[in-house]
Amino acid sequence: MQRHPGLITSIIVVLAALAGVFVYPQYLGQRFLPWKLGLDLVGGSHLVYEVDLSKVAQTDQESVLNGLRDVIERRVNLFGVSEPNVVIARGAGKADLIVELAGVKEISQAIQQIGATPFLEFYEAQENGSSTTLIPTELSGRFVTGAQLSFSDTTQTPQVSIGFSEEGGKIFESITERNVGKTIAIVLDGQLIQNAVVREKISGGQAVISGGFTLQSAKDLVERFNAGALPAPVKLINQQTVSATLGIDSLRKTAVAGTIGTLLVIIFMIMYYRRLGIFASVALLIYIALTLGLFKLMSITLSLAGLAGFILTIGMAVDANILIFERIREERKRGLQGNAALAEGFKRAWPSIRDSNTSTIITAVILYFFTTSFVRGFALTLLIGVLLSMFSAITTTRFLLRVFLKSSKLT
Repeated sequence: MQRHPGLITSIIVVLAALAGVFVYPQYLGQRFLPWKLGLDLVGGSHLVYEVDLSKVAQTDQESVLNGLRDVIERRVNLFGVSEPNVVIARGAGKADLIVELAGVKEISQAIQQIGATPFLEFYEAQENGSSTTLIPTELSGRFVTGAQLSFSDTTQTPQVSIGFSEEGGKIFESITERNVGKTIAIVLDGQLIQNAVVREKISGGQAVISGGFTLQSAKDLVERFNAGALPAPVKLINQQTVSATLGIDSLRKTAVAGTIGTLLVIIFMIMYYRRLGIFASVALLIYIALTLGLFKLMSITLSLAGLAGFILTIGMAVDANILIFERIREERKRGLQGNAALAEGFKRAWPSIRDSNTSTIITAVILYFFTTSFVRGFALTLLIGVLLSMFSAITTTRFLLRVFLKSSKLT
C-alpha cells in the first residue's frame, strides 16, 4: 500500500464522490435507502408516562420495567412507526416511560393502546383436523405472582420459573391435568410468546418452562411474564407534538451552521498552512462525505443532537492535521525535506493524536451506554466521527501529501 499512494488516493476520492451522491437526498440514495430522521427533525409526538410501581416489589421492578418497555415497543410498531424510541427513566422512587413517535401526528389511538396495562393470557391448544384451535382459559396475568430465571439442576441450562397465586395455582393444576401431553399457549397483548408442552399435572402453584432457551431468551421471557403479571399501570403525564415544519426548519438551520463552520475551518487551514492547508481541506471534505455515507448505510436515526455530534467532529477532524503540520514544520527546520519530513511529522504527531482521540472515544462510549434518548444519538455520531477523523488525518491526508510531494517536489 505504501508503494502505491496514487492508487490508494484515487480509490479514496472515488469512494468519497460516490458517498456524496449517495447521501444527497434527491439523488440515488433516497430511492432505496432514505435518511432516517428523529422526532425533532421529521416531527411527531413525545409522550411521557408515569409508571405506578407501588404494588411491585423492589426486587421485581427492573424486570417489570424492562417487560413494559418491550410490550410498548411492540404496540408502537403496530402503528408503523419508523425507529420508535421507547426508554425508561428512573428517578427517586419513581419511573417514567418515554415514548417518541417520529412522523406520527394523529396519536389518540396510540395513546390509548400504549396506556393499557399489558394483558397475559393462557390458552389450551386443541387439534381440529389439520389446524390447531386455541381455547381461552380462566388463567390470566392477574393470577401470576411473578417469574424468575433459573437453571436446570441436571443440565444447568436456562429455564423460566413461574409462580401463581393460591387461586391461580388451582386453576393451573386443573388446566395441566386435562392437557398432559398437549400444548398450552401463552399470549401477551395478543401475541404468542411461548408454546409450553405439559408433561404432567402441576400442583402447588409453581411451574417451570424449559428447553431450547439461551440465557438472553430466558431473560426476555421472564420480563414479558412480569410485565403482564404484575400490576404496573402507566399514566400519561406529558405530551408534546413537534410539527414537521419546525423539524425541517431545525434541519435547515443545522445544515447552514455545519456548512458555515466547515467553510471557516477550510479558510483558516488554507490561510495559515497555505498549500498544506489545501490538502487538509480536501481531506476534510472527503471525511464529511464518507462519514455521512456511513451514517446512512448504518441506518442511524439522526436527531439534532446527533447532527451536533457530527458537526463537532468536523472541527476535531482537522486537529490531527494541525498537529501533523506543526511537526512537519519542525522537522523541516531541523533539515529534513520532502517525504522524510512528512514521515517523521506523522510519526511524532501520532502519540498526541492517539491519546486525544482515545479520551474522546472513551467519553462517547460512556455516554452511549449510560444515557438515553438524544444523548445517545450525540454519543454515537461523535464516536463514529472521531474514528473516521483519525482515518482522515492519518490515511487520507498522508496519501494526498505523498502524491503531491512526489509530483511537485514540495519541501
